[in-house]
Amino acid sequence: MQHVPVMLRECIEGLSIRPDGIYLDGTLGRGGHSEAIARRLTEGRLIGIDRDPQAIEEAGARLAPFGERVALVHGRFSDLKRILKELGVDAVDGMLFDLGVSSPQLDDGSRGFSYRTDAPLDMRMDPGAGLTAFDIVNGWPADRLKKIFYEYGEERYAPAVAAAICRSRQEGPIETTLQLADIIRGAMPASALREKQHPAKRTFQAIRIAVNDELTELSEMMAAAPDLLKTGGRLCVISFHSLEDRIVKNAIASRERGCTCPREFPVCVCGFKQTLRAVTRRPIQPTAEETERNPRARSARLRIAERV
Repeated sequence: MQHVPVMLRECIEGLSIRPDGIYLDGTLGRGGHSEAIARRLTEGRLIGIDRDPQAIEEAGARLAPFGERVALVHGRFSDLKRILKELGVDAVDGMLFDLGVSSPQLDDGSRGFSYRTDAPLDMRMDPGAGLTAFDIVNGWPADRLKKIFYEYGEERYAPAVAAAICRSRQEGPIETTLQLADIIRGAMPASALREKQHPAKRTFQAIRIAVNDELTELSEMMAAAPDLLKTGGRLCVISFHSLEDRIVKNAIASRERGCTCPREFPVCVCGFKQTLRAVTRRPIQPTAEETERNPRARSARLRIAERV
């Protein structure tokens, strides 16, 4: 399936791009959002970051026509402060982060992200990183598995799924995605199997988040990003599940309304200084037309904030 940038129009409008501005795409992917940003720059500059070397390579070919206006960096978006410093950039006019797994990653069987294609249990965004899905599924104790299935996947049958995995691996290692998906399906009650979504979806999500330490990455990025925006600069973040969206929402709120003084105090004495303003109080959702064209966009939520 071809990768389609999610909520492209909404992101471009949200960034309010200046032709001479400096913009950062912290989750480059295959360059769909980046290409749209670069097309709107004249004297400006675009910086793209991704953990996946293959994404850097493919996006690099797509963005080659823009020449030196584009700089691509292999790295984590939580390292954006260091990356910008190394590039000689103090602050940018806008940042975009699309937290979803790209279609090429899902569709490439060798990456192990999909519960519909048989592949080795991997799920690493960066193939050079250490921890894999195989390590988690075959090495983590039942209580730790249950915890991440609950917290990262919001899987209500987490105890049953964790127990089934531990029973199965006693007979031999769980090595492939379809093997794991079958174990999860077998742990589910009949009512869960009648749901529209695949029974393994939430568990696979939880394992992927744990493998890539995604929530820590997101929290660190949201703590650093506002200080690297110029006044009036925009921050756009697309999340795909409630845990991500909650982190983004709370991080923006803490920069907008973080005063801890009692309400009866006439003036603030805690030292809080507002640095962000939410441009949209509620997250923007994809249109019905977009979800029809691209079903993977269905759960996307876009939040936009501005540096003040």
